[in-house]
Amino acid sequence: MWDSFWNFLWSMIIIFAFVAYLVVLWYIIADLFRDHKASGFSKAIWVIFLIIVPYLTALVYLLAKGQGMAERSQAAAAEYKKESDKYIQSVAGTSPAQQIADAKSLLDSGAISADEYEALKAKALAH
Repeated sequence: MWDSFWNFLWSMIIIFAFVAYLVVLWYIIADLFRDHKASGFSKAIWVIFLIIVPYLTALVYLLAKGQGMAERSQAAAAEYKKESDKYIQSVAGTSPAQQIADAKSLLDSGAISADEYEALKAKALAH
């Protein structure tokens, strides 16, 4: 009975390590192709070493390029958000001019104060 429990536990540890490695590998390969400063040759070398010596190469990559990896990830997320916001605005059909006009009509009707109008205007102009 205990033998089967330890086999099960060991299998779970191995599966967890493999899945964790796949996740790290996915992020490393995505980062490799996101890095426009690296040459194609250096990218190929990283991929070859990821295949030959996977865990060691992944660890070395994270240590060597971890900071740049985080910066590229943040830049990609910001770019995605900007494009997403732009798409949502185009689908919604509201332009900054329309948003300012709507805010002005709310100001004229007394629904918002002058400070709130200026805040809405600044937000519309920022996009």
